[in-house]
Amino acid sequence: MGDTRDGTASGTANGAAPRLGPSVAEPAARRGRGATANPTGRYESARREAFHDETWTADAPAPLRTEVTPERSARIIARNSSPDIPFDRSINPYRGCEHGCIYCYARPTHAWLGLSPGLDFESRIFTKPDAARLLAREIAAPGYRPDTIALGTATDPYQPVEREHRLTRAVLEVLREARHPVSITTKSDLVLRDLDLLTEMAAENLVLAAISLPTLDPDLARRLDPRAPRPGKRLAAMRGLSAAGVPVMVNVSPIIPGLTDHEIESILAEARAHGASRIGHALLRLPGEVADLVADWFTEHYPERRARAFALLREARGGRENDPRFGHRFRGEGAYATMIGQRVRLAGTRLGFAFGRIALNRDAFRKPGAQLALF
Repeated sequence: MGDTRDGTASGTANGAAPRLGPSVAEPAARRGRGATANPTGRYESARREAFHDETWTADAPAPLRTEVTPERSARIIARNSSPDIPFDRSINPYRGCEHGCIYCYARPTHAWLGLSPGLDFESRIFTKPDAARLLAREIAAPGYRPDTIALGTATDPYQPVEREHRLTRAVLEVLREARHPVSITTKSDLVLRDLDLLTEMAAENLVLAAISLPTLDPDLARRLDPRAPRPGKRLAAMRGLSAAGVPVMVNVSPIIPGLTDHEIESILAEARAHGASRIGHALLRLPGEVADLVADWFTEHYPERRARAFALLREARGGRENDPRFGHRFRGEGAYATMIGQRVRLAGTRLGFAFGRIALNRDAFRKPGAQLALF
């Protein structure tokens, strides 16, 4: 089994001191990993805290090997009724994400598995090998009505394990055969592998591809999302998709106060030059354990920017680090959030972007296994 050694939760939320720390057996940062700690999951019965005496010194952390475990699911389509989300159904062929984005709002879901939202989330990956079969069964059900399925809402459908397991491709093959609309959100240029399917679907207005691009700085990207393709490859993915006729959205997300917010206009200009035609954006969210993980990450990588980042975030979140209210959680409120929204709109309008998702084709849908009545 993988390394599940824990970190500690300590300190304050005001940006002054670390709130998580490494375990007694490891220093904070690991090469190729986003999280600098592995805090105990909130549902575990015991909590471990690090204790460092004056004689202890940390060695360089050993590489953390990724573990991949198959799991069986009864269903594959997840439903939601959130009024601020532009889709009511989604598919995630994987749990956890090896990209290791420190800011990922889905990190707390690993606690449901008795694991840590920290290093466990990015190193202990679960696959759903029955995803395509379950999808075919669910959309073939008598009462099913088609609407856009969002692919990749909690984990990236093109994370590294997809190269071997090909679950995302299998899902797309079912959707292509059924002429079912789908939107894809990813950070990976691996999406270009499936251009044969996506081009065919785009010809019938069945697909939208969204590429997340929070920064153009490759050094910052290496720290923010260490195993995701660098910004240049994401831009190349936009160009390849657009050239094949697949509509492309750039997700300037998350916008991190005091760290990436100065890049908004340059990100949009580069994305437009590489074929993106639509914009999505969101301010950094810190649900659950993500707040402590991000605070600790700032302490490790950008300690001089931590206080300002959290101050601006609290300004946009009504004095809190996270505001889970519908209608507020993605964009925030107040002077700073308003300024961010205005910059996105002004730059997007000047560059000729459209805003938000497109209405995809639901009328072409045919149930899997359906045959023409010949007699």
